[in-house]
Amino acid sequence: MQTSTKPLTGKIALVTGGARSIGAAIVKRLASEGVSVVFTYVRSQNKADELVQEIEREGGRAKAIRADSADIEALKAAVDETIQVFGGIDILVNNAGFSNMKNYTEFTMEEFDQIVAVNFKAVFAGIQAAAPRMKEGGRIINIGSIAAVSNPFPANSLYVATKAAVAGLTRALAHDLAPQGVTINNIQPGMIDTDMNPETAEHASLMQSMIPLKRYGTASEVASLVAYIASPESSYITGASLNVDGGTNI
Repeated sequence: MQTSTKPLTGKIALVTGGARSIGAAIVKRLASEGVSVVFTYVRSQNKADELVQEIEREGGRAKAIRADSADIEALKAAVDETIQVFGGIDILVNNAGFSNMKNYTEFTMEEFDQIVAVNFKAVFAGIQAAAPRMKEGGRIINIGSIAAVSNPFPANSLYVATKAAVAGLTRALAHDLAPQGVTINNIQPGMIDTDMNPETAEHASLMQSMIPLKRYGTASEVASLVAYIASPESSYITGASLNVDGGTNI
């Protein structure tokens, strides 16, 4: 899997929420590019173990760590373990996140705290733990959502708010990280075919009719953009929010 001709060979990455769906596609794509990848998971241990085994069979290096992104100390420990196991950290992909769709009047403050903790606080805490330890050429890649700028659903207020916050944080931190030669960008997927949001779902045909390309995206298409942003070829891109949405936001 790792070859000296690939520009990311020898790099080290931490991907949060990397055992399933988009996260797993990102882990596999980075590993195929020669990156040693640590990824976190919460409940999907079997999938995490299978993913590590798949990568190792193909000659790559990977390690799975159980760490809930809502637990900031566990997240910081995952950064520490990445550095201890592989010798550094070059790429941080803040992928972990979730949605809790309900009317704004029904949210408890505990639910508010939970979605903010995973979708926003963990992003900031992961950057705070990892970025100071990155060398020039480091990459921070946040996985936001097109919902930050285009939201057709009711009862989605807190998810939208947290993803908009990630986009704003990305723009602001581009200034802070530039002096050390580290870039930060935000990838905003639209409707992506995953086990949680399959293109065969009951509402899928309606959603596809609203997408100019008339189809759902794939997790591998998101992962492809992550691989590009992680590469030296993207060195003049920072503070950007990049949509992978089939034209939903045009």
